Amino acid sequence: MTAFCRQTRMTTHFVSAFALLCLSFAASTALGGETAVEQTGDGVDLREDSTFDEDSRSSETAVAAEELVEAVPAHEHDVPLADAVTTAEGQAEPLLLLGQEIPPGTAQRLAWAATELFEGVPVSTPVLVVNGERPGPTLCLTAAVHGDELNGIEMVRRVLHDIDPDKLSGRVIGVPIVNVQGFRRGSRYLPDRRDLNRYFPGNPNGSAAARIAHALFKDVVAHCDALVDLHTGSFERANLPQIRADLRNPDVVTLTLGFGSMVVLHSQPTVGTLRHAATLAGIPAVTVEAGGPAQLELAEVKHGVKGIETLLTTLGMVKKRRRWGDHPEPVYYRSSWVRADNGGILLADVSLGSTVRKGDLLGTITDPMSNARSELRSPYSGRIIGMARNQVVMPGFAAFHVGIQAEDVVSEEAVSDVPRHDDAGGYVDGMSE
Repeated sequence: MTAFCRQTRMTTHFVSAFALLCLSFAASTALGGETAVEQTGDGVDLREDSTFDEDSRSSETAVAAEELVEAVPAHEHDVPLADAVTTAEGQAEPLLLLGQEIPPGTAQRLAWAATELFEGVPVSTPVLVVNGERPGPTLCLTAAVHGDELNGIEMVRRVLHDIDPDKLSGRVIGVPIVNVQGFRRGSRYLPDRRDLNRYFPGNPNGSAAARIAHALFKDVVAHCDALVDLHTGSFERANLPQIRADLRNPDVVTLTLGFGSMVVLHSQPTVGTLRHAATLAGIPAVTVEAGGPAQLELAEVKHGVKGIETLLTTLGMVKKRRRWGDHPEPVYYRSSWVRADNGGILLADVSLGSTVRKGDLLGTITDPMSNARSELRSPYSGRIIGMARNQVVMPGFAAFHVGIQAEDVVSEEAVSDVPRHDDAGGYVDGMSE
């Protein structure tokens, strides 16, 4: 990784951000490669159906992972992303996607039919494609893998419709609503109450979720050089705009740096997520989290669009946009969810993005009958990168997500002083991805 940090070509606008990423990786390695966020709790297993067959999902994912190599042409992803950005030469070629040919210098709207309704009517999902006049990398943007996450839909629309094919180097493929059936129902899940983002890369002979995941991966994602999967918080929680990335992967680091001024959380992707499947296939992938579910938040949308447009500039795909990275946001290699110990009405005393010190008051929980109050205080110094909206909660509820920031200079002594709390190692929050 040290050699990669020295060799990767980056503009001066991103030197500070890159240094932070290298620092983050070094600290993560010193901690034994801990995952950044909690693997159990409100985010992963909050399903509408408690009878869900976990063994079936695990089996489908394992089988699909073994067959993943067959889904991705071997020649497409054998060049590091940093090299692909700087070595594109010659003339652009037509893009063959979903049975259609998209000539260079054009934009088209295609239809991806992954499944059928109960009455046998095909469900079509729009796929927006811009094939640039000049050669370059192929970037894929996906949104609404969870049907109630709306911010990413608007991000994809704004980005794709603002690209001039004549001025684009490479291709941008956008799938604004992956989970159309969940979107129509206003639900995170598919109609069979399965979380689509636990089934990638899918299985053509598996459950409905596994078949949809397989179709998306084979028909769309496998054609890309890099993937950005857009999400929001879930279950009445919101996330500070942030990138979740596995900083052990050099190509993922290159991709992450391209966003400019956006918070970065180091996290190893959960098995079954689109990010995990893409990474296994050699396609660098990150997740962008911004805002909460079931509403359109324009500030978060603009933040995400700005980051994606900066990425297009950094990858050399467009030249007209000004880079966004003069003031890099911090990188967090560990995080922790602060949970309620009592039931009652949760009222927050902090907001998203607030900087907190160990022991600071985050919120209170009040018993609506007795008026008894309990306090939630931060176990670490850091920043609020995710939090629940004011609501009624039960004991164990994940209320505040604290990004734990490293010291400016990391030494072995400094790393050894980082608290080793059980909740500080893992993730998949009260969350989304």
